[in-house]
Formats: sequence, structure tokens, C-alpha cells
Amino acid sequence: MADKTSYRIMGIDPGTNYMGYGVLEIEGRTLRPVVLGDIDLHRIADPYAKLRYIFERVGALVDTYRPQEVALESPFFGENVQSMLKLGRAQGVAMAAALSRGLDVFEYAPMRIKQSITGRGSAAKEQVAAIVCRTLAVERPPKRLDATDGMAVALCHYFTTSGPMNALLGNDRVKGLGGGKKAASKGGSQSWEQFLKKHPDREIK
Repeated sequence: MADKTSYRIMGIDPGTNYMGYGVLEIEGRTLRPVVLGDIDLHRIADPYAKLRYIFERVGALVDTYRPQEVALESPFFGENVQSMLKLGRAQGVAMAAALSRGLDVFEYAPMRIKQSITGRGSAAKEQVAAIVCRTLAVERPPKRLDATDGMAVALCHYFTTSGPMNALLGNDRVKGLGGGKKAASKGGSQSWEQFLKKHPDREIK
């Protein structure tokens, strides 16, 4: 993570109807929400027009709020192949928009994000939203949970890269879909499981 007294992380929760986002500012140990919102896509019928709009809006958000890093939720593996394809395209276009601005991009699995925020990988979206708002002292929660989901991704990235696990992983930045050193790693979330086996006292039960 950039060694600066103040920096920003943008979190994105990809979607085909609403794409949530949040920008988190970190100064020392102080966390401040810069913006929470969502990109409304449900009225755009043409799938290619929708992808173009995602690219333009994410690029505009990056230009406006100037994060140093962007973290995205990786698509979950569902039974509906068409839905997975659409969601993967939306995530890819959002990722490309950030990369086009020269930013580092990171991915986290949905279960990992929920676990980092609530301690439970199966937590409901409402629980995630409540803890995000309480953690960041958000007095007026956004209308849609997509926005708090986006901020949860940013918080997950902050917790991951500022915690002791980052030091244990060395110089390899966490880009895993589930917790490995890199997104391309086949180890996936096994790195966390191996850590717990060696350090059972670190597991929160």
C-alpha cells in the first residue's frame, strides 16, 4: 500500500442493475468515508451501452475522487451461467476503467469481504451495511445496500493490507479471489487455512 500520510481506496461491488461504490480515506489510523453511492444501470436495456456506461462512470468517479487503489468484489460462482457472464463483464469493464487510469486493482471474494467486516462469511447484506455505517460513523445510510457493499470492499482491502497477514505474505500483495497471494494463484484461500493450522490461537471462535 502506498506509504502516505493520507490516501484513498475505492471499493466497487459490481452489478448489472446497480453497481455500488465507496471511497475510503485513510489518514494514520483514522478512517473517513468520502462518498457512498451506486451507479443505476437497470434502465439501460442494451448490454453494450450498459458496459460503456459502466466504463465512463467508473472512470469519472476515479477522476473526481482520485483513489490510489481500487478493490472489487469478484463474481460469485452461481448456477446461472448467463448471469455470471453478465456480472463478469461488468466487473471487467469497471476494472479496465481503473486500470486505464494507472491504478492498482485488487479482487476479493464475497465471503471474504463479509468475514472481514462482520466476522461471518455468511452474513446478510443488512448486517454488513449496519457494521459499515457504525464503523465509519455514517449517520444517514444510503438508500440501497449496493453502496454499503461497495464501501465494504474498500474496508476489506484496508483491513487486509494493513493487518499482520500482509506482513506474513511478504512483498506479494493480496489480490486473491479468496485470499491467496495473487489472483492467479491456485492456492486461493488455502494460505489462510495454513496460517490457522500453524497459529490456532489466532482463530476467532
